[in-house]
Amino acid sequence: MTVVDARVRLPQHLRGNAEYRVPARQSESYDRVLGLTGKMNAGTLPALLAAMDAEGVGHAVMHAETEGGEAAPALNEAVARVVAEHPGRFSGVGTVDLDAPRPTRAARQTADVHAAGLLGVALQPAFFGLDIDDRLLYPVYSRAEELGLVVAVHTGVTYSRMHPMRHERPELLDQVACDFPDLKIVASHAGWPWVTEFCAVARRHPTVHLEFGGLAPKYVAKPGTGWDALFGMMPNVLRDQVLYGSDWPVIEPARALSEWRASGLPADALDALFAGNARRLFAIPDEK
Repeated sequence: MTVVDARVRLPQHLRGNAEYRVPARQSESYDRVLGLTGKMNAGTLPALLAAMDAEGVGHAVMHAETEGGEAAPALNEAVARVVAEHPGRFSGVGTVDLDAPRPTRAARQTADVHAAGLLGVALQPAFFGLDIDDRLLYPVYSRAEELGLVVAVHTGVTYSRMHPMRHERPELLDQVACDFPDLKIVASHAGWPWVTEFCAVARRHPTVHLEFGGLAPKYVAKPGTGWDALFGMMPNVLRDQVLYGSDWPVIEPARALSEWRASGLPADALDALFAGNARRLFAIPDEK
């Protein structure tokens, strides 16, 4: 089976800024916990392709996500270029400008994402002081629902010490799913520490998927870490709503895939996690 990675980052060297730079209070805990700055600056497209080839990852969804300081149109153009230059290996998810957000601009940029052939929009509301259900984001949700785009939203803990976690609580995502019942939503990072509540949101809304990018699967499978409810539902009621993602370069595919395979999930649940659900959500053709 060829694996589909539902979440990799646009490499830093393809962005407008040659180095990953954010305020110190935003990066210090990310660097302490995940080594984010070093990984972002070291990660290159050739390295990503090599890691995919080594682990049987035939396709990856590249996200133009940003925590600030980068212009969305340039990020979207860079992702679209990677997709065009590597046909069959990548699909793309764009983004919109959320610093000083303007609803009309956000709606237009969402339409531009679709026109560029990208499959969705990535949003990180907490980094811009916005709730998931902030009214300023509703034009993005509305246009994305209309155009059939997936919206990937950062959920759960953010290690930035500048941005409170309350912006990304599960009830806020639930409100968006209620207001846009045909919108395909990905809860990026699967909402820890509110895992049980995010399971309830996904159980209520078949349009909501939970994605594990940037997480160590061995902890998802370990009792008492806060993931128990979701791990228990992955083989059954939520089997079709979970997505494997590495969030490369945060977690290397070799580590993530090895830990998932050692987690104890049955083969059919791993098949859905590793490829089936992402192919269906992003309309990625089956392997030949």
